[in-house]
Amino acid sequence: MRQKDTEQEFKDILAECRSLFEKKLHDYGASWRILRPSSLTDQLFIKAKRIRSLETKQVSMVGEGIRPEFIALINYGIVGLIQLDKGFADHPDITPAEAMALYDQKANEALELMTRKNHDYDEAWRDMRTTSYTDFILTKLQRVKEIEDINGATLVSEGIDANYMDIINYAVFGAIKLA
Repeated sequence: MRQKDTEQEFKDILAECRSLFEKKLHDYGASWRILRPSSLTDQLFIKAKRIRSLETKQVSMVGEGIRPEFIALINYGIVGLIQLDKGFADHPDITPAEAMALYDQKANEALELMTRKNHDYDEAWRDMRTTSYTDFILTKLQRVKEIEDINGATLVSEGIDANYMDIINYAVFGAIKLA
């Protein structure tokens, strides 16, 4: 595969995620605006732990597979980036159009980051196991929890936003591989 193919595959996954996000926005509004950072991190953690559980047990008792959880991680990761910028609210405070514009902005930033990193890493993700994406996502979430616990006062580490971006990108790779 060439990097141009990866960019198109990434865009295709983001389009799938965007469509689902837009439908849920219709059904629930921007209810996610009330999520505090720690709650959002825990929601991402639940999704990643479910993927790991399914990878280990290889059986789903509720009939949903791993790929939908990668899609959820992408969407919640984008929500996390939005929340980092806007802060949480006591009630939904943005219109669906505003939510979609913010979604598109963050999705585009994730695509741009993946393009730069994929150039430097030379498509290494293609030779990785999807279980490694899960472990890397869980590691990133543990880092986010630690950063939250010290109120963002890191000494040398990237911030929460960089970890959310990496979670989105690993989840996209997982969704691509499981397509």
